[in-house]
Amino acid sequence: MSAKNIDWSELGFGYIQTEKRFVANFKDGKWDEGGIVDDANIVLNECAGVLQYAQTVFEGLKAYTTADGNVVTFRPDLNADRLITSCERLQIPVVPKEMFLRAVEEVVKANIDYVPPYGSGATLYIRPYVFGTNPVIGVKPADEYQFRVFVTPVGPYFKGGAKPITIRVCDYDRAAPHGTGHIKAGLNYAMSLYQIVDAHNNGFDENMYLDAATRTYVEETGGANFLFVTKDNKIVTPKSNSILPSITRRSLMVVAEKYLGLEVEHRPVAFEEVKDFAECGLCGTAAVISPVGKIYNHGEEICFPSGMDEMGPITKKLYETLTGIQMGRIEAPEGWIHKIK
Repeated sequence: MSAKNIDWSELGFGYIQTEKRFVANFKDGKWDEGGIVDDANIVLNECAGVLQYAQTVFEGLKAYTTADGNVVTFRPDLNADRLITSCERLQIPVVPKEMFLRAVEEVVKANIDYVPPYGSGATLYIRPYVFGTNPVIGVKPADEYQFRVFVTPVGPYFKGGAKPITIRVCDYDRAAPHGTGHIKAGLNYAMSLYQIVDAHNNGFDENMYLDAATRTYVEETGGANFLFVTKDNKIVTPKSNSILPSITRRSLMVVAEKYLGLEVEHRPVAFEEVKDFAECGLCGTAAVISPVGKIYNHGEEICFPSGMDEMGPITKKLYETLTGIQMGRIEAPEGWIHKIK
């Protein structure tokens, strides 16, 4: 699809193939320089490590057109750092931070016509990922890898505004203590697919996962961190070694403290506390914040005072401030915005 034929207002959150992507290969113990290519297809041996043992990790970030007409990315250095952590955990050769940042910039520049205009509500989603490519039949890490980055324009996660969602406490575990919950590995998301389809089939929008060891502490959903607001307007986010360190969540904590003057806490959150919070949201790259109106726990219904009609007042301020920073309407902390064009 040509960028000229895209109706930005009708974009959903799905894949549209763009013209260029970045590819680098790891072979004989080192990464090559990598560069921009045209072909969107990948040819692999039937015994490739990624196909046999799921040796793959990924990242997700966005490029935006700001109010002053610049094209920028938001804190890509943190995505590079998190990919390094993910690679280390799955015995994948680390993608150098400089290569990651160069790849992101080159891909966005090469597909600049696909960056949606300011005010459209749409953005350019950026997907960096790494996977084992050579044949592996014994259980061991691959010897060769490919690092790729593609982009796709996506519409706003919530068309017509963010309405509070309904979630349930899940009977399955997302990640074990000392497992891989803290990294962005494809295998973590594969393990959540059964649960999310089952949730949707039963009328719920998402799952709330509790800690696998005791099932008494809040962890996260299949793809987002939790954020709670107390009745005295304190921001609380769950802390655990098996929660993915969301860049959006970390940014919102800074926004809460530095821009809104709110007290913030990043600590273990017992499920028993949830009923006492005033607001609840899920935070991640795709939606920034998804408000939660209700949580079901095996017949028990927890309804937040913020209701099912719109975002709670504090959640809304957090959302508007962070998106204002991303879109250039509010001055950003130093180093948060990387200008591409």
